[in-house]
Amino acid sequence: MKARKSILAGLCAALSLLAFMALAGQPIAPVRHVDLSRYMGRWYVIAFIPTSYGKDAYNMVETYRLQKNGQVCTSLWFRDGGFDGEIKRKNSLSDVAEGSGNAVWEVHVFWFIHAQYIAAWLAPDYSQVIVARDKRDYAWFMARRPQVSAADYRAMVGRVKAMGYDVSKLQRVPQTWTPSELASTTFAQSCD
Repeated sequence: MKARKSILAGLCAALSLLAFMALAGQPIAPVRHVDLSRYMGRWYVIAFIPTSYGKDAYNMVETYRLQKNGQVCTSLWFRDGGFDGEIKRKNSLSDVAEGSGNAVWEVHVFWFIHAQYIAAWLAPDYSQVIVARDKRDYAWFMARRPQVSAADYRAMVGRVKAMGYDVSKLQRVPQTWTPSELASTTFAQSCD
């Protein structure tokens, strides 16, 4: 009996791994359309699979602004190591991919390094978004408010997992703001 359970558990684990590997090899489907005017503005990073930049981020915010030439100016802002940590900022420009319904961008991280940006899930009211990459190395769950409900967070984890990500790599971003901080903090910088 114990041997059967062990074999069954091993078989289930192997099938799960094969399903994960099959998903990981397929492109992530973007949302059908992103209304850029509604999408622009402030997004609080609720959770992400971090890059080397921002691993110990607090109060992380990403702000988007549409440039006159059609590019998107992105400003990433966070406190490093704690709520009173050093403020870190990074700006980048993105080109919106033609024919993508504005849901796929090419981010110019440095002049010679480009990164894929896919709006893979977007709430109908533009209150929450999941940004993903086909490589499934990084992902971001962002919201228009610094906090989301436990149910919304669980649903996001489920969506990210269904995209083929290893959700054990997801890291929550501590977000604590006073109303005066929200009103007085300038997140965006010029990309012009």
